[in-house]
Amino acid sequence: MKNTKIKEKVNWPVTILLLIGLITVLFPLYMTVVIAFKQPSEMTNSIAGILSLPKHWSFSNFAQAIKVTDFWHSLLNSILITGITMVISIVIHSLIGYAISRNMQRKKSYRFVYYYIVSGMFVPFAILMMPLVKQTAELHIDNMIGVIILYVVFYMPMNVLLYTGYLKNIPIALEEAARVDGATTWQTYWKIVFPMMSPMHATVAVLTALGTWNDVMTPLVIMSGSGMTTLPLAQMTFQTQFGTNYNLAFASYLLALLPILIFYIFAQKKIIGGVVNGAVK
Repeated sequence: MKNTKIKEKVNWPVTILLLIGLITVLFPLYMTVVIAFKQPSEMTNSIAGILSLPKHWSFSNFAQAIKVTDFWHSLLNSILITGITMVISIVIHSLIGYAISRNMQRKKSYRFVYYYIVSGMFVPFAILMMPLVKQTAELHIDNMIGVIILYVVFYMPMNVLLYTGYLKNIPIALEEAARVDGATTWQTYWKIVFPMMSPMHATVAVLTALGTWNDVMTPLVIMSGSGMTTLPLAQMTFQTQFGTNYNLAFASYLLALLPILIFYIFAQKKIIGGVVNGAVK
């Protein structure tokens, strides 16, 4: 009997789209790395001069960017804001998602609360900006604490949506068995349900961390008078009315990218699991 080989057909439209997407992602990253290692004298107006590799790979731009932006102080502020926001969001938003998912089919009030919270995704920050600035100033939380509170509220709609969808995959029979054994609702949640949501915790953590880490507008309008800066705010020092120091700016961007990139690499497996399981009812 002859061995018959099955020829696999290449889906060229999809392949071309993937290649275009890959180039779209890699080209800006290539530009960032190349310009960060170049000296200002190597920056010419020609396209070839901008795209060419540095003649001498030097870390002087990174050292100067660390000094100009007060990098370590700004990094600490960004880590504190992002970390605290992430932890509070996981705890509070998962509790809200659990309460809604287990009651929205029986009680219309929970369904109304669900739609009310999720509708917050459609409210642009520009509409809320000025009232929030005034309210945080009157409450004396126009500082890091106020920024963290606002982030927890801003990311609540998306996170509650994710948790509610994911909890539909966790059988209620597990909770009923725990109650038969004498566990309270609170014990059942923390000892059984909460650990089972670890893939979604990782997904929520990364989405919340990415948005918080890269945000400029909220710290800018809330903490403008506090003297504290985050990494995105510190990087604005390279932009003046007379121009932009691209070499230092891109070096600073790479430094700010590394912590969140490392965090994503460690959490990516659980993120994929959370997205896949949350998409299947």
